Amino acid sequence: MKLDDCIAPSYAELRPLKPTHTDTFPVYDDLVDRLLAADQYPDPDVAYVMAVCSTYAYSDPQTVAMVMARMGLEENHCLMVAEYVDVLFLTSTAYLLQSKDGRVVILCYRGTPPTSVIAWLTDLEIDPARIKLPTPDGSREYDVHAGFYRNVRSTRYVLETALTEAIEGRSVRPGGGTMPNGMEALYITGHSLGGASAAMLAVMLLTEPEFEPIAHRLRAVYTYGGPMIGSPEFAKACNEHEFLREKLIRYVYASDIVPQVPPTQSGPFAHFGTEYQYKPTGSGGRWNHNKQPRKQLHNLVEIFTTPLSFLAKQIKLTRDFPFHASVNDHLPQYYIDALKPPGVRSEFGD
Repeated sequence: MKLDDCIAPSYAELRPLKPTHTDTFPVYDDLVDRLLAADQYPDPDVAYVMAVCSTYAYSDPQTVAMVMARMGLEENHCLMVAEYVDVLFLTSTAYLLQSKDGRVVILCYRGTPPTSVIAWLTDLEIDPARIKLPTPDGSREYDVHAGFYRNVRSTRYVLETALTEAIEGRSVRPGGGTMPNGMEALYITGHSLGGASAAMLAVMLLTEPEFEPIAHRLRAVYTYGGPMIGSPEFAKACNEHEFLREKLIRYVYASDIVPQVPPTQSGPFAHFGTEYQYKPTGSGGRWNHNKQPRKQLHNLVEIFTTPLSFLAKQIKLTRDFPFHASVNDHLPQYYIDALKPPGVRSEFGD
């Protein structure tokens, strides 16, 4: 297992040529308060911040910490936890970002780069694993995606230990000392495979009694272009849990292929939570609340033809050709652009 950590720069360090200039960074000068006060989900500003975090999770700890400082978490404490074992298809990387006052923590899972999405869709172990969920008439077992489940389990205890430290007023960084306050609010997020990991961990935290102190502080889960992680029976059980039904928010950009997988040939899977899908138009587009979530692909061939959608976007004559499943629509920058509220600056300060 690999651990890495850092402390993000201050605003003065982020804008050395104009240290008092406030129209660049931070994007939100009250981000901690916004994250603490948000009580309606999805919150548009929180959704944007989490989309930025999920996108930069494809980078290194110093970059993630720096970008989130730009967004409003000045001098945040950042911990990266990673586990890679090729023979087990383990590729789990997660970041904990703790506000400098200790009150807010974001847990962000890295996804799989869109350039290799076809490889992990076809190679990642998909045989079901059985997990228990509490129900009114006692615990029942349900099928979940074994590869996603193993990925989360590989790093979860290190993350949960760090979150417990945060609750007790200590830094998530090993040896990072004490913080002014204990953790009051936790958000979990991720794009692609990171979205699957975020959803899986949320289920674990909310259904295993020993993690109740962490679950009690969990405010919402935001995922972007995430695949299905369990059977229809599992999804139904999750939707019977108020938090997982209302506060696990799934964003789908246009015809993103990943929310439509695993395909039906892999067995029955279904989504849970609240889904919003972006419908691009000539004048921009808008997010729609889908009462019925995205379904599984019925045609396995579409997985192997999705690179054509990426190529088509690069050619003017075919740019508007409709694809039922598009790998191009899976690119995380589309999620950032579509979720940025009007009048709010980008993570580049413009």
